[in-house]
Amino acid sequence: MLFNSYPFLFIFLPLTLLAFFGLAQLRLPRLSMVALTTASFIFYAYWNPPYLLLLGFSIFINYMLGAVLSSEVYLKPFKKGVLVTGIGFNLALIGYYKYAAFLLSSLLPDSIFQAINTNLAIDSIFLPLGISFFTFQQITYLADAYQGKAKAYGLLDYSLFVSFFPQLIAGPIVHHSEVIPQFENLKTFFFNHRNFALGIVTFVLGLSKKLLIADNLSPWANLVFDNASDVQFIEAWVGALSYTLQLYFDFSGYSDMAIGLALMFNIRLPINFNSPYKATSITDFWRRWHITLSNFLRDYLYIPLGGSRQGDARRYGNLMVTMLLGGLWHGAGWTFVLWGGLHGFYLSINHFWRKWAVGLTLPRIVGWLLTFGAVVAGWVLFRAATFADATHLLQTMVGLNGLVVPGEAGGKLAVLTKSGLTLQPWGQLAYLPELHNSKVLPIGALIGLIGVCVKLPNTQQLVAGLRPRWYWAMGLGGVSTLCLLSLNRVSEFLYFQF
Repeated sequence: MLFNSYPFLFIFLPLTLLAFFGLAQLRLPRLSMVALTTASFIFYAYWNPPYLLLLGFSIFINYMLGAVLSSEVYLKPFKKGVLVTGIGFNLALIGYYKYAAFLLSSLLPDSIFQAINTNLAIDSIFLPLGISFFTFQQITYLADAYQGKAKAYGLLDYSLFVSFFPQLIAGPIVHHSEVIPQFENLKTFFFNHRNFALGIVTFVLGLSKKLLIADNLSPWANLVFDNASDVQFIEAWVGALSYTLQLYFDFSGYSDMAIGLALMFNIRLPINFNSPYKATSITDFWRRWHITLSNFLRDYLYIPLGGSRQGDARRYGNLMVTMLLGGLWHGAGWTFVLWGGLHGFYLSINHFWRKWAVGLTLPRIVGWLLTFGAVVAGWVLFRAATFADATHLLQTMVGLNGLVVPGEAGGKLAVLTKSGLTLQPWGQLAYLPELHNSKVLPIGALIGLIGVCVKLPNTQQLVAGLRPRWYWAMGLGGVSTLCLLSLNRVSEFLYFQF
């Protein structure tokens, strides 16, 4: 069930709110939790009912292992074995559903893989929604229980923590210590007008990012990446920037909607985006982009590997391992792995510069241009279907496959190619007529949206400064109307595939 759909907005959400607060009004808070947990399971089952069993199985096994790890009854020597078993169980689960075909096709000769695939249909395994997110959340819980940082929760509390529908499919990746105590607080079960109003505002702003911006950028990005070998300089940049902005507005929109929905139930989820395209260094970017994933990778992978405590060489190695695995988390493909490695390389350069270039501070505009350019190049690799497509697009973007420069009047442009400088009519420069016929619109819109990302306040800043005013009501009413009119072209969120 999509947040941006009529069934969710007009059936599921109202009924769930009524059940949750209605039972609380009858002084039955535990039944309110049961109702919310049940609704979350229904929300998940809407996609593919059989996979509800998988979610329930994962929750139960991790709950039992966590109960053992947080108990003081068992023998201490077995503690590490229980943790290894739990992590192994979670990795095996995600490995089978998400990485089986990728790993086997990468490790085995084609003939052997095809033979195995013919019998087992490995490449037709359906990826359960949200498996990357709820698996990481539960690994976090097991690791904390092992270290004595998590108490033994009740099965209902734990189940709701994992399955809470606003963040179940695509995050934010929440920590048990952030969410479960809120459900143990009786104030959560009393309807709060302010929280509900702020939740609606946050949800509407997130919905508008998805429907009014991201979905309208999608055709431009798809057109270029689906024809990667045919595009020229301007088209390559239109495609790269379109995807750069589409991914941001799509995923940050989802995160805003998740935070807004949770706030309607008086639950505060962590912020996942903090204007990442304002970053002036790659380290700054990762402090702002997908914050909950960055925190997980730092706390449960980078630091346990040794972090920066064992010298520069070890630090750079740990960064590379962390980001390579972070790339693999996003998808079963070498382009994702290489994207993670590229960002590991970026981060290593950034740390090297900060240590050795003491006193050499780049102007903010230079830092921003370098960071934004590096991020866009990474997104090309992230989005491209193959490494060859990514390479061709990146070469085209830097002019290696021809560069269009200002030329004579009369509708002609100078085109710099490997053969030299020639004059060509504007109409002969586009291999993609659909994009060529409206080339001015994409370029202007993309520049405007980059300005929005860099100069305007983000969602949390807008909501923090919200005051009841007639112009706010009119503006949000207009945005809501446009969103509702756009629901007839429902599309999934990009991060659902991860």
